Amino acid sequence: MSPKRSVEKRKQFRGFPFHKSRGQHILKNAAVTDAMVEKAQLRPTDTVLEVGAGTGNLTVRLLKYAKKVVAFEVDPRMIIELTKRVQALGPELASRLEVIHGDVLRANWPFFDVFVANIPYQISSPLLFRLLAHRPAFRSAVIMFQREFAQRLIARPGDPAYGRLAVNVQLLARVEHLMKVSRNSFRPPPRVDSSVVRIQLRQPAPPLDFREWDGLLRLCFARKHRTLGSLFGQSRVVQLLQTNRARIRDEAAKSQNTTSADTTASALMEMVNDTDLALDDTDENENAASSFVPPPDVMDTVPLEAEDGSALTAVRTEIHGILSEQGLLQTRAAKMSLEDFLRLLCTLQAHGFRFTS
Repeated sequence: MSPKRSVEKRKQFRGFPFHKSRGQHILKNAAVTDAMVEKAQLRPTDTVLEVGAGTGNLTVRLLKYAKKVVAFEVDPRMIIELTKRVQALGPELASRLEVIHGDVLRANWPFFDVFVANIPYQISSPLLFRLLAHRPAFRSAVIMFQREFAQRLIARPGDPAYGRLAVNVQLLARVEHLMKVSRNSFRPPPRVDSSVVRIQLRQPAPPLDFREWDGLLRLCFARKHRTLGSLFGQSRVVQLLQTNRARIRDEAAKSQNTTSADTTASALMEMVNDTDLALDDTDENENAASSFVPPPDVMDTVPLEAEDGSALTAVRTEIHGILSEQGLLQTRAAKMSLEDFLRLLCTLQAHGFRFTS
């Protein structure tokens, strides 16, 4: 058999080829699927949501421990194989399975207690934030991600992978690395290794406006190795902070009241639909993605209008005073903890500064 035919044969399962464009890499390692089910800590009354069920290697194991499994799958060929396989297990297990043919990112999600999935890696970011926004809250999620993505989720201050993604996710949930998975555990093997993580939502959700929170992070991680004093000293940043503060004061004066922060799931869903969240947490991408952050090489070179110069200088001095008082003037985002970011946001908001217009 020629090498080409050998490769094609490995790409097939029961007569049909896999589509790498859809992330179709079937998890064949039974030890890994068993471990994922064990780590999910399923109860006999649980409804499990699975994404990318494929031919059912993980699904059939979930059915043995859960009351019901709802499985999303976009490929009708896979659905046929999955249905045949489960029906062969008998009517009791077959009755526990519901298969939904469709795009999980566009569909309405049913109620579920636990999320367990080996997902297509190209939808990692949008699916993750859709999961974090889901209400009612689920008990836990056990998900396989590309290893580099998983490392970004669990990264801590000072780690090379630490960035906006880690801080956003860790604000909303506890993330735990469970195990590494070799690329050889899949058919066909992908070009990357994988990791399984467990995610548990923080309850109740933090009482803050997630738009404001992410606006702060966009600024801080635009140049995560620069000091906050340098970042907040940029003329364009000072200008926008001052403009936002003046606008909010004008609106408050007109309405005679202020609105409370939007902490509902709908606010999080707006962040799910923000394509910026799918970007890698590199300095360059953050600058390209954010309309708030100045271009990469612009620090303090934006010319000020003559009549505004003294006002912006006063605002810059005020901001630097706030940072100095909090002990954050020479701090870098790359080494700031979740608590540091929360303290910074609350302090700046207490002085009227906002990060979204």
